[in-house]
Amino acid sequence: MNDMTIGEVSSAFQISTRMLRYYEKAGLIKSTRKEGYAYRIYSADMVRTIQQIIILRKLQIPLKQIQSMMDGNKEETIRILETRIHEMNETITSVQTIRKALEKLLELLCEDDSDKNYMDIVQEDAIVELTEFLPLRKHHVKGEPKMSNASVTKEIIEKDHCVRIVLLPPCTVASYQFVGDDPEEKVGEVMDTFIRSIKLYEIKPDSRLFGFNNPEPQPGSDFHGYEDWVTIPDDMEVPQPLVKKHFDGGLYAAYTINFPDFYEWNFLKEWVHENEKYQEDHRDYLEEHLNWVYSSHMNWPENGIDGKIDLLLPIRTG
Repeated sequence: MNDMTIGEVSSAFQISTRMLRYYEKAGLIKSTRKEGYAYRIYSADMVRTIQQIIILRKLQIPLKQIQSMMDGNKEETIRILETRIHEMNETITSVQTIRKALEKLLELLCEDDSDKNYMDIVQEDAIVELTEFLPLRKHHVKGEPKMSNASVTKEIIEKDHCVRIVLLPPCTVASYQFVGDDPEEKVGEVMDTFIRSIKLYEIKPDSRLFGFNNPEPQPGSDFHGYEDWVTIPDDMEVPQPLVKKHFDGGLYAAYTINFPDFYEWNFLKEWVHENEKYQEDHRDYLEEHLNWVYSSHMNWPENGIDGKIDLLLPIRTG
């Protein structure tokens, strides 16, 4: 296997260059830069490591555990895999129980011809028995014990219900775009400096930060572009290299992710594709970096608000 550029690795393994840069920042992989090259080069050994990471992520092993597997030993890796198999067994059992309970509930409802309230069937002994040990939900009241299979089960059963329909209002934004290596980081640095220098949060506490690919990554390309928008008062002037723009707003399907789970775009696209009420509209996909302006204003406190990102896919009714 030969050395590969970041674009070649992205194309070969169907992984975004942003994710590769995140793996590098997290210390999982390393790249080099050859003289005369502006982009990253991965050695043959590092390409094999990237492939290993991708396979383990497809097996739903968290990055922290992958790091432990890479830094640890065979015994630690075996322990992680055994734990993951145990979690999957719990999830499979839970999902199978839910299906069995739903089928039984449907059977009882179809057979019932009495005059009693049909919802009373939900409390039939057979249904109560099947659901007795199922977790109620993922989120728990502080102080309550957590149930180990709740989060995975919720992801499988209720993921659809996490999509929200939001209407973004028209607004004025300060915009900055960069095309090249690390475009998200480059525009983020410029926006961070701008936000702190003018104390934007004090001027506009409801200010929001959006970003999107511009231009979109192309197969085999080592570079793409990224553009950030931060909402500002309508009468504010912005310094170069920022540009003042107007955003028309619009209707979006929104789904919140943890950074850097951008592969969830695939789920959101499929959700819109299968939806009978909404269709995808031909506008820019947006990523809203929640609490970003506040965190910049506070100089990124060490124990600040956890970073979440709303994926925003433009939609229309019809």
